[in-house]
Amino acid sequence: MFSHVFLGTADFERALAFYGPLMAVLGLERRFVEHERPWAGWQAPGVARPLFLLGRPYDGQPHAPGNGQMVAFLAADRATVDRAHAVALAHGGSCEGPPGLRPEYHAHYWGAYFRDPDGNKLCVACHAPPAP
Repeated sequence: MFSHVFLGTADFERALAFYGPLMAVLGLERRFVEHERPWAGWQAPGVARPLFLLGRPYDGQPHAPGNGQMVAFLAADRATVDRAHAVALAHGGSCEGPPGLRPEYHAHYWGAYFRDPDGNKLCVACHAPPAP
């Protein structure tokens, strides 16, 4: 469905230190990093798309997170959601909702919400029932 998602940052090195460990928990591989531009991209192993990109806004204007915008990453299981939330908070993120069921979405929706150091709202969600 998506080619790529791009999130802006005001401090690329700080953002890279946040997203590197988070992407590792989610099993996403870094495709590239260019400190001089600056930008970086991650993807699932063995596929070219979708691509998650992070960098300085293209227009050179200061980054500002939007209200009502969120990027949600898919996790294979609930334990990965829990680990991703913990890693995000340990690397400068702030909690917007701890891991847990969100039955208002559907019976098996297990999600966690947080903001990156730039204030971008993120989610990690699992849609599968709990492991037996």
